[in-house]
Amino acid sequence: MNTTQPSSIDENEIILGTGMGPLRFGATMDEVRTLVGEPEEIEESDDDDDFEHQAWNYHEEDYLLSLYFDREDDFRLSCIETDNPNMRLFGEVIYGKNVDEVKALMQQHNLPTPELETMEEGAVRLSYEKSMIDLYFEEGQLQFVNFGVFINDDMEVQWPK
Repeated sequence: MNTTQPSSIDENEIILGTGMGPLRFGATMDEVRTLVGEPEEIEESDDDDDFEHQAWNYHEEDYLLSLYFDREDDFRLSCIETDNPNMRLFGEVIYGKNVDEVKALMQQHNLPTPELETMEEGAVRLSYEKSMIDLYFEEGQLQFVNFGVFINDDMEVQWPK
């Protein structure tokens, strides 16, 4: 179930299946470089990773922004991870919210019941598989979000228009 959100040019607004602010899934590395500049760090995937990719890391004053480019998608932007304290979803700041608050927000926007997993180190992951978003909580509060381009039931990438 694809949930559309209003377009936003706010750099901190997560738009499911589309990107965040001006960063749009499907952008080339050159387009991303033009928007946000050179990354402070580039990580290459390990040989034993299922998907060959590059992660571009931008270390801002109080947060990290990681942008992922997969080889099988011609190194186009396909995933974003951030712990930006100003990140918003559906117009609401979500950083620091608890699991129930985030679940309620998602339910208001007709997202189905998520998967909830407690990780080894005690962190909690809330996953909305169809919406391609994972939300990570530590000590009961949302700390970072990982979200990506939509993929249909045939495992085909659905680039935003």
